Amino acid sequence: MAKEVMTHDLQARHLTAGYEEKTVLQDMNIQIPAGKFSVLLGPNGCGKSTLLKSFARLLKPSEGGIYLDGKAIDHMPTRQLAREIGLLPQSPVVPEGITVADLVARGRFPYQNMFGQLKKEDYCVIASSMEAMGIADLARMPVDALSGGQRQRVWIALALAQDTDILLLDEPTTYLDIAYQVEILDCLAKLNRARKTTIVAILHDINLSIRYADHIFAMKKGKLVAEGSPGDIITTDLIREVYGMDSSILIDPETGDPYVIPRSVA
Repeated sequence: MAKEVMTHDLQARHLTAGYEEKTVLQDMNIQIPAGKFSVLLGPNGCGKSTLLKSFARLLKPSEGGIYLDGKAIDHMPTRQLAREIGLLPQSPVVPEGITVADLVARGRFPYQNMFGQLKKEDYCVIASSMEAMGIADLARMPVDALSGGQRQRVWIALALAQDTDILLLDEPTTYLDIAYQVEILDCLAKLNRARKTTIVAILHDINLSIRYADHIFAMKKGKLVAEGSPGDIITTDLIREVYGMDSSILIDPETGDPYVIPRSVA
């Protein structure tokens, strides 16, 4: 059985971070809504991936820090942090010849003993993670024999097997056709509703972001421009400010949410 999901307070406080001599995020303050599906929006290079890496402690801030329930994560033991925050990076590399079940099982690493042996509980979590992503029937298949959409389901199942309360996803729908994108986002939305897992995803499709997000963070040039529910913050002015693009905004007849129609680049 998976552990009971707890709601955690995840924040960046006065976060400045980047790579070598290049600063990407500058004095950013952001609080992730617990138990909600949040999306980071913004143009390429605005710092979205840098922010997720900072949240997962893959990148050390030059100033400020990341706090989980009020405690700086840079003081947390690695295994403890891995039990609370999971990250699916962009374009992860599939180990050659590995099966679906074996790859998903790698998500149980933070819970294994010094001998690396899986327990009954681990196998239960692995099975439920594959079931949640609709890939249980592919358990014995080599991952490199799967389609792009199936592979992405496997990677998300691995993240689910890590059994974290917070799940960070860096472009989980990139390179997938629209049907696969909707399938992946439907699965994530179902997970969020069923278990109240806090999800933070980077998406490039504005309208899919509006459709699935409870909360949107709009970023530009390493700074937070706006945040809030899609209906509250998505305006033609915001789209122009973030993307430098004129647009029209209609109401989606299916959801009642804003629907952005691009017009021209300013």
